[in-house]
Amino acid sequence: MIIVMQPGTPTAEIAEIRAEIKQHHLVSEICTGQHKVVIGLIGDTSEIDTQQIQNLSPFIEQVIRIKKPFKRASLEFRYGEPSEVVVPTPNGLITFGQNHPLVVVAGPCSVENEEMIIETAHIVKASGAQFLRGGAYKPRTSPYAFQGHGESALNLLAKAREATGLGIITEVMDAADLDKVAEVADVIQIGARNMQNFSLLKKVGATNKPVLLKRGLSATIEDWLMSAEYILAAGNPDVILCERGIRTFDRQYTRNTLDISAIPVLRSLTHLPIMIDPSHATGISTFVPTMAMAAIAAGTDSLMIEVHPNPAKALSDGPQSLTLEAFTQVMQELATLAKYFGRWTENFSHHTIQDAPQPQPIKAKV
Repeated sequence: MIIVMQPGTPTAEIAEIRAEIKQHHLVSEICTGQHKVVIGLIGDTSEIDTQQIQNLSPFIEQVIRIKKPFKRASLEFRYGEPSEVVVPTPNGLITFGQNHPLVVVAGPCSVENEEMIIETAHIVKASGAQFLRGGAYKPRTSPYAFQGHGESALNLLAKAREATGLGIITEVMDAADLDKVAEVADVIQIGARNMQNFSLLKKVGATNKPVLLKRGLSATIEDWLMSAEYILAAGNPDVILCERGIRTFDRQYTRNTLDISAIPVLRSLTHLPIMIDPSHATGISTFVPTMAMAAIAAGTDSLMIEVHPNPAKALSDGPQSLTLEAFTQVMQELATLAKYFGRWTENFSHHTIQDAPQPQPIKAKV
């Protein structure tokens, strides 16, 4: 249930309403939008009469029941206004959200060594991206596959941030590593395989770091939003949803199936920002630029793209990684499209054209 307050409602009036709500053994949360202040009521409201709440104050504009199981994540919880996730980075505040410029996150699947991650970070920044991604801990299907370098890789990510000022996004797999990851990461990633690791979600929700929540390989959109609800319910309002491809019956030509329709569906259901990861979704580097452009056209708030200096020798996910030169070219194309759709930022034009290495043509594999 939410209480929508009239514009200009005095702060003292809101405090008095919240005190009354507490008498009903409910928790109230304030959501301040551009035009409205909304009080969210958390708890069992089934026996509460909406008219009873309406009568608490003449400043109450409307009382609405939220019928969806994901309460805090629902669009109604913010009375239809999209939320923003603002991330402090050495290069300044970066905002993920529907009414803000496109945010690009790029980097290798795994942090392999210092030279590789620093080189990649410099090109990522020069090409206009705002965040460096890189795995320190890697969940792999096979126990014999490269699992990441762990804590030493976190130290290398910290060096890359110091060298470039980029924000860092990296995954946490185990609650035992959460504090170490949180020291380095500006955004903590929950991978697809941990999307329904509810104990981990609760612990991440108790941190003050923004969380990137990837969709599970076979998760429905409601499953995904309910996982986001765990993080929000634990007290962390800063959640970004990442569509990274789902498993379908056809896996012959792509690694997964990119659910591009998830963007408009999520827009109708939730206020949370949306990211698309075309690299994991397709698993093939030559398909990544096309799907990245499709995601911008569909209205994504952010993109995550895998980049590696030498994909053929990458320790993980080489086939889906763009070369540094290919990434530079793709960013120029994305900048043009982002500008057309009103998601353009000076960051693209100033860095992409002037500072990045000269791009090489991308040849499709036939």
